[in-house]
Amino acid sequence: MDKYEILSIKDHPGLIPQAAEWFAGKWKVSIEAYLDSMNEAVDNQDSVPDWFIIIEEGRIIAGLGVIENDFHARKDLAPNVCAVFVEKEYRRQGIARMMLGYVVEKLRDKGISPVYLLTDHTEFYEKIGWEFYCQVQETSGGYARLYIHR
Repeated sequence: MDKYEILSIKDHPGLIPQAAEWFAGKWKVSIEAYLDSMNEAVDNQDSVPDWFIIIEEGRIIAGLGVIENDFHARKDLAPNVCAVFVEKEYRRQGIARMMLGYVVEKLRDKGISPVYLLTDHTEFYEKIGWEFYCQVQETSGGYARLYIHR
């Protein structure tokens, strides 16, 4: 895993346009929402939001964010890791595990713990130290699994 460097948008604000476009292409969220959140991250160095990416040969291959709430009704369960994505050809190499571990440690260093994560996935997060916490209603009306990392 030493071959991949995790870059914080807070430390690399010049990457905001590329990162916002990449995340918007992966998730059903507007590029403007990502631009706003990433710019807010740069303005608020010591708190959330925060965004992280991995670049290989000029191309983003993985990323995730940390925001207060990931579109669910439980505003008290914050902050939330969101938008976790690894390009298909890079999956099953431990990249998501590495990024999630890195982000949890970065937050813990700032005194932020626990951290939550909303997902429909099962098993993966349990394997890497996250615990199923509860089902939560999404702002879209459905329900999803909320995980916690203490």
